Formats: sequence, C-alpha cells, structure tokens
Amino acid sequence: MKLGEIAHRLNCELEGDPEIEIHGVAGLPEAQPGDLTFLANRRYRRFVARTRASAIIAGSDAGALPLPTLRSPHPYYAFARALELFSTGPTYPPGVHPTAVIAPTARIGPGAHIGPYCFIDDEVVIGRNAVLHSFVVVYRGAQIGDDFFAHSHAVVREYCRLGNGVVLQNGAVVGCDGFGFARTPEGRWYKLRPVGGVVVHDEVEIQANSCVDRATVGVTEIGRGSKLDNLVQVGHSCRIGENTLLCGQVGLAGSTRVGSQCILAGQVGVAGHLTIGDRTVLTAQSGVPADVPADAVYSGYPAIENALWLKCVALFRRLPEIYERLQRLERQLAASPTSTTGSSQAPCGD
Repeated sequence: MKLGEIAHRLNCELEGDPEIEIHGVAGLPEAQPGDLTFLANRRYRRFVARTRASAIIAGSDAGALPLPTLRSPHPYYAFARALELFSTGPTYPPGVHPTAVIAPTARIGPGAHIGPYCFIDDEVVIGRNAVLHSFVVVYRGAQIGDDFFAHSHAVVREYCRLGNGVVLQNGAVVGCDGFGFARTPEGRWYKLRPVGGVVVHDEVEIQANSCVDRATVGVTEIGRGSKLDNLVQVGHSCRIGENTLLCGQVGLAGSTRVGSQCILAGQVGVAGHLTIGDRTVLTAQSGVPADVPADAVYSGYPAIENALWLKCVALFRRLPEIYERLQRLERQLAASPTSTTGSSQAPCGD
C-alpha cells in the first residue's frame, strides 16, 4: 500500500513521498525497509535515528524527523488503525462443531461460530455473529448481544447480561460467586449465596484470567467501553463507569464504585465500599483505603495526592541521612554550655 493512501485512510498529514510502498508495521528498533513505524512516547525518540523503517507515524508536535512522516494529533490511535490495515486475523465461518453441546431452549442468532466442546445451557440468548472459540461455557439464562467473541475457556455464568461487541479473552469468568462469608456463632464461615447478577455493557473487553463477581444482591456493572486487563478481580456489587481502564492485577473489593474514564494502573488495590471519582488516575501499586475525588492523581499506600507522594518518596530516601543529622544535633545540644538543662531561671526582682 502506498504511503499516500495510508495517510488518507488514517487522516494524517503526510510529510514525504506519497509513492513509497509500505508492506507492514513494526516498532522502531525492529522495523525494516518497507515498514511503517511509530513514535508516541518521547523516551523512544533515541531509536529514530537508527530505525530502518520507510516511514513513521508521529505526533503533530514531535518536531523534525529524518524520514517520511505521517503527522497525527493522536499518534498511538493512528498506529492502532494502521495495524488493522496490514493484519488480517483468522476468520470463523458460521457453524456448530459436532462436539459442541447446545441446549434445545437456547437461542443463537445467525452467523454464529460455535467451536469444539462449547456448552450453551438452557434459556441462553446470544445475538448475531457470535464466535465461541472452544471450551467456552455459557450458563443457564445468560443474555448476550451481537458480535460476541469468547476465546477458549471463557465462562459466562447464569443469568448474566452482556451487551454488543463484548470480548472475553482466555479464561475470563463473568458472574462467578462473590467472596462473601458470614461467621457463625461457632466461628465457622457460612457462605452467602449470591442472588444478584452481572451487567456488562457494549464494547467491553475482559482479558485473560480476569474475574467479575456476581452481586450478592443487585448487580455488578461494567460500563460501556471499559477494558479489564489480565488477572483483574472485580468484587461483588462493584460498579465501573464508561471507558475506564483496569490494568493488570488490579483488585476491587466488594461494592466499590469507579467512575468513568479512570485509569487504575497495575496492582492497584481498592478497599470495599469506596467511591473513585471520574477521570481519576491511580498509579501502579497504590493502595486505596478511602474515597478518591474526581480528576485526581493518587499514588502510594495509603494513597495520597501524587505530588505529595513524590515529595514523601524523595524524603524517604534521605531518612538515614536525616536521622544521623538529628542525632548529631542532639549530641551537640546536650554538650553545649548554653544548654538550658539544669539551669536556673534569672531572679525576677522588684
């Protein structure tokens, strides 16, 4: 494909020869002649001078670059779309594999591909053009919209509701029992039987081995366009807003409320019954014991405002030095002849 056509299809401004032939897409260090590469993070700029790529996607403010450039105000988004121009994933023709088991009361829309050893229980409804790869299990009464894609070993539990365009990666589980137990008078743990469900709205992707627990009562809800990374745990009765990212190993305890357009970076842990406001960012490994306001950036444990946390971390590295100076000052004060220790007050005569 010629570079000029790519620029047109990506709505980018072209700097360079539009007749250059592009055959694929690659990262800066790996790119070869004929490849289109990208620069979306300034820390990778050092690779630009050494790349062998034929052209590059870069931000409108990235400055001069030594090879033909496609300029975009959103270079990473443009790169994502460029990948689609050169990568064609596998196709899944409609049909039901002979090893799949589909209950007679299940209803599946046209165009579905049901792979080997899938199981679809009674009263399930699945929309048009679904792909269930292999070993996918859909429990009784689940309702799933159009363009559903479930990779191997994904599970949708009983009576959960999923919207259109939902993707479940390998091993994702929607609707498993929440971690709820009551202590008996004898000190044993008595299981709370969840009677609630899960609602997953349109265009949500839940990646490998992540779990979304069903509500004890009511619903657990994942808002439209939100994305859950690998090994994410969403506890019972949580509610997540639209277009929020939960990165790898994030854990939400039960009844947490997370707003829209938030980013919870890797290994963030949130205590239960808390509210995190819209557009908030929690940096990696933050531990959140209390509510977080909207439009905030929090870090650390217990999580505090990022600017304050950076100051605290800078001081923490200097604690041994500060402690040594404090001890030295205390020794000097104790040895000083002007020390007030043991001195008497001046008389107050009249």
